Amino acid sequence: MKQADIKQAAEALFNEQHNPFGAFSLGSETHQAVTIPDAVRRCRWISVDINASAFGLFFVSPSPERARLVPCFDSDYPGIAVATKFISGANGEEIVRHTGNSTAPRWWADDGTAAMSETFSGLAWAEQMAPLAPGTSGIAFPVHAERGQCGLVVFLGSEITISQDTLYEIHARCFSLFAAVARIRPGDTGKTRAISKRELECLKLTANGNTSEEIARLLKLSVHTANQYLTQSTQKLNAVNRNQAVAKALRLGLIE
Repeated sequence: MKQADIKQAAEALFNEQHNPFGAFSLGSETHQAVTIPDAVRRCRWISVDINASAFGLFFVSPSPERARLVPCFDSDYPGIAVATKFISGANGEEIVRHTGNSTAPRWWADDGTAAMSETFSGLAWAEQMAPLAPGTSGIAFPVHAERGQCGLVVFLGSEITISQDTLYEIHARCFSLFAAVARIRPGDTGKTRAISKRELECLKLTANGNTSEEIARLLKLSVHTANQYLTQSTQKLNAVNRNQAVAKALRLGLIE
């Protein structure tokens, strides 16, 4: 099943009563009514349907240096789960590349039991990958939305129950969920104006608690130039001040 088939399946599900988003099409403006807490609740419904113990929704960042998974929310919302930190770290690089080119699900089993390997290995189209979080088992669904946005919906658990038929249905529901979230986060998920390496360095040092004077000394710049870089990056990120710019840059995966 290709990406177009998944999207068609998602549209069909929109017209069924059990669809968590109600009856409307992918192009419907009612997507805009969804809030993040609402999306978290609806992702939890999907998680319950497959007996997963945890979940997370991630965007692939538009970082000019390195694309990475940026968490939007997980089952610990409004907090961040430990597994999410692993997934959005170096362990997510392989799946980021895969997500940009394919919609085929990927699974892993690293919880010390054979049950999940048996369940996942019987699924056609889904393939095994290295664990996204050590000591866990899970399945990741690549998803795509308008404006070239892509991401991943991940479900974790040692007792996940999913069949070949429900695999397609769950993936279609993940597509609809991601499309809705992408519509309410256009500023965070769309492409940002190109930020230079120097501007990113200044933002990263600010995130580490350095003052303009300290940044200037570390980068061998004048204080005026350091402030200018910070002002430019703040404007490019549509932030009201450098602190908000740092927060946005961290969320988008532009700095670590």
